[in-house]
Amino acid sequence: MPIRQANPDDAALLCALSAATFVETFGHLYPAADLAAYLAIAYPEDLQRQQLESGDYAAWLLELDGQPAGFVFAGPCGLPHPEVGPADGELKRLYVLAAHHNGGWGRQLMDAAMAWMTPRFKRLWLGVWSENLGAQRFYARYGFARVGQYEFPVGQVRDLEYILRRR
Repeated sequence: MPIRQANPDDAALLCALSAATFVETFGHLYPAADLAAYLAIAYPEDLQRQQLESGDYAAWLLELDGQPAGFVFAGPCGLPHPEVGPADGELKRLYVLAAHHNGGWGRQLMDAAMAWMTPRFKRLWLGVWSENLGAQRFYARYGFARVGQYEFPVGQVRDLEYILRRR
């Protein structure tokens, strides 16, 4: 299988892939200075390593022809919603490089994360950009529905992000 669970030694790879997929997906939306400011703080390798070492977080890597092509990352919920509790989990990031879209890889990554999260957490949450309608439809197929919103900062820009919770 080209999908494997990441380990702490994959922290640098996950951070690099996080930055690359964010820029590929959303980079065109932001002034260069705002994007650079966000990327400078968004994916610290030491934090990624600590999270994977803790066992409270997990990630899966998609590797095609020996190259990283996507990932999913999950752990305790940190979304700003009044109903989030300490036993709740969050799908934090799910990205596949554009060259590999429409191959079913997002679904396979999501399935891996859901299988890990479902027995561990009471409720499942995620945040999604308000204008990413394809992602919203994808998550709806897994039972996620909008229950709130917040502003997601990218430098000085504030994006409207929807909070979804699994029914």
